[in-house]
Amino acid sequence: MSRIYEALQKAESERKLERHEREPLTPVNEVEQMPATAALADYETPLPFAEERTVEGIDDAGAPLSMGGGLNLSSIPRLPWNLAAARLPALLERGPAIEQFRSLRSRIYEARDIRPIKSILVTSGLPQEGKSFISSNLALSLARHKNSKVLLIDGDMRRYTVHELLGTESDPGLADYLAGKATAEEIMQRAEEPDDPNAAGRAVLQNLNFIPGGNGGDKAADLSGSARFGELLRTVAPYFDWIIIDSSPVLPVSDAVNLARSCDGVLLVARSGITKYPVAQRAASELRASNILGFVLNAVHEAPQVGNYYGYNASKE
Repeated sequence: MSRIYEALQKAESERKLERHEREPLTPVNEVEQMPATAALADYETPLPFAEERTVEGIDDAGAPLSMGGGLNLSSIPRLPWNLAAARLPALLERGPAIEQFRSLRSRIYEARDIRPIKSILVTSGLPQEGKSFISSNLALSLARHKNSKVLLIDGDMRRYTVHELLGTESDPGLADYLAGKATAEEIMQRAEEPDDPNAAGRAVLQNLNFIPGGNGGDKAADLSGSARFGELLRTVAPYFDWIIIDSSPVLPVSDAVNLARSCDGVLLVARSGITKYPVAQRAASELRASNILGFVLNAVHEAPQVGNYYGYNASKE
């Protein structure tokens, strides 16, 4: 058992003592991730939609919280996406990397069996640990089920990069919504229908919607603490089975901690050979008030070899 997992266990114990009146949380086991990771097994039962609610009032900035009762999905624009395929192994059909994301998704489903989980925030202790890579590929992996609708949100309004992986526009985005400058429909986007009906990833992309980060700049901290983020999640929840939020790293700025308050669970990303034990421990401590699902260990160079397991051969599958 790694020291990173021990940090998670320690943080979990502290949280149980502080909130002993609540049901104990069971963290997902540590998942080792390769630099490329990917798609997961199909599940026949989609997650039931949450009850649709309308929130009224104004936030701290005076912007209205009510969205009028829901989304108009037909108004969400379709844009041309130029996917960075080399950084999105979840679009592949086979390979060791896919098995790693399959393992991650299986553990998320296990966590959902314990308590309701729909919105998952993905963060890390410090920059450059792979949180955007993990969040994007996790969203694609979850979208591989034909009946699973997934919303991917770039919640890092300072250094927003998820749009680069998808090859699309970065605004309008989350920052515009939180500032009261755009509606939920205006910041959401979907991929255009490809001309080739057999194009790689076509079915997956039909299940994926995306909200880019926008440009929060110096106001990102204030925007992340807005009550409008929680209201956004409540508005979109009835239309999606999973909501994956990529966020800023925990230790340099407070954005992730603010956003995590509105999410059902948190995945922490650590980078093999880079993330130090004290960093992982501090990151878990900063999020002790949230439901930490587990750590994802990214960029493991010696991943389990499955090429010949029970006769499996990628060239023959």
